[in-house]
Amino acid sequence: MYISRLALDHYRSWERCVLDFEPGVNILQGSNGLGKTNIVEALEVLSTGSSHRTSSSLPLIERGCTSATIRANVEDGRNRHSYEVTIAARGANRARIDGGSSLYMRDVIGRIPSVSFTPEDQRLISGDPATRRNFINQAGALLIPYYMERLQQFTHVAKQRTALLKQLGDRGDTNPQYGRQAALSGLEIWTGQFIDIGMALTRDRSALIERLAEPFNRVYASLAGNDQQASLHYEPSFDEVMLYDEPAAEISRHFQRIYPGEVARGQNLIGPHRDDLTLTLNGMPAREFASNGEMWTMALALKMALYETVRTEQQAKPIVILDDVFAQLDESRREQILDFAGRQDQVLITVAAASDIPATQAHVIDVAALREHAGEDDGLVTMMAALAAGRSATAERKEDER
Repeated sequence: MYISRLALDHYRSWERCVLDFEPGVNILQGSNGLGKTNIVEALEVLSTGSSHRTSSSLPLIERGCTSATIRANVEDGRNRHSYEVTIAARGANRARIDGGSSLYMRDVIGRIPSVSFTPEDQRLISGDPATRRNFINQAGALLIPYYMERLQQFTHVAKQRTALLKQLGDRGDTNPQYGRQAALSGLEIWTGQFIDIGMALTRDRSALIERLAEPFNRVYASLAGNDQQASLHYEPSFDEVMLYDEPAAEISRHFQRIYPGEVARGQNLIGPHRDDLTLTLNGMPAREFASNGEMWTMALALKMALYETVRTEQQAKPIVILDDVFAQLDESRREQILDFAGRQDQVLITVAAASDIPATQAHVIDVAALREHAGEDDGLVTMMAALAAGRSATAERKEDER
């Protein structure tokens, strides 16, 4: 599988961007600030539904615009498909496949598997829990078909429950028509849904991390030496799911104990939105005891574990994104990375200067020149309209035949 064409409209710094890729190694070359990372980030969003750079959709949209669009042609053997995602400043993000009817964005997530390697990956070890939760969610999007739908359901329920907690904590502003008793009744209903969906999400994440733990340990040992032991552990906020046969009742009692604190703070104090990963090196917490070099190697092993798991379970090589990583590597490491890249279906590499990467057979894209031609028609809109028209005509013929 590989992407043959990518088109962006009003995506971050790109008002318009159209570029063609080839199978194998593709190098996006250009000075900093031209938007190389924005291009490969767009593919990450199309693939996983999120970006490692932000937890919000708003930064993905060009300033002053109401939406951004990512479109791609994907070649997979003899099959060719087009995917389109529209990121909205307000309302739900939408998607289309082959110019068809409007879909939820989650309906296209995972169809173009990709794994990104970036300078920010070290934050998977040293950063806050939100960074590691984002990794869990991206991995879930690639490996569990229904994961994003369940995550969106949980997010919706969590927002509703938060609104009621804030309402109950601000008695002076409680709507007299709604009433405090009604708010309490609503909270009970939303808490039940919060627990049910939260437990399911916790089980999904636990199974996911179990699938990644063994390859993570093995890959790290191969990179750092067999005498080094790295491990990966899931730390759920709903730890009752792991401890009890009937966790719902225990979680409900937990909520009863923390109710005053939740109302006072207007927050959901427990739940999957507070999950974390613990990474250890030789039995010690890596965040506290690992060196910068060890953290970088652990982050690389974590991403490689995800790549290996996707490749094995889906029997397809994910598209590999190497965003500005060569400048941080010595010559031998660069050669190792290029050897790995040369064995993939498609790799996208961003570099600021040609000297950052050893000589290799690759399709090179001059991002500065791309900027100059950013307003030209890509032909993709026309193609997708034709696909939609063809789909409509086919449907009409079938209806006539009936």
